[in-house]
Amino acid sequence: MTRTNISSGTVWEELVGYSRAVRVGNWVEVAGTTAVDADGQVVGLGSAAAQTEFILQKIEFALQQAGAHLQDVIRTRIFVTNIADWEAIGRVHGQFFRTIKPAATMVEVQALISPQLLVEIEVTAVVPDA
Repeated sequence: MTRTNISSGTVWEELVGYSRAVRVGNWVEVAGTTAVDADGQVVGLGSAAAQTEFILQKIEFALQQAGAHLQDVIRTRIFVTNIADWEAIGRVHGQFFRTIKPAATMVEVQALISPQLLVEIEVTAVVPDA
């Protein structure tokens, strides 16, 4: 099977040794994604919902670069620093996935890489055969 690494071009990918997404055959894995823009600035400071929306837009773009779409997503994993934000995060998740209904997990974690980051999401997608 062919492996394709998709890069977003951040310095962190080279430093840490990871790809924004990896496609192997029909499978696409999108790495944990946070609300950090191309300039390294956190988007949606203080708002788990705003961060979730930005993250899912970034994930959608990474999927497109891998030849996939949101409707190909079969699993989402959501890491939050405050589980009390679950409903706001869930509502935004629902805006993107309401009709797709991937398997989903949301767990509270002690911290993410920056205290300004409230949410991190990763997804798995399977692209249907043409």
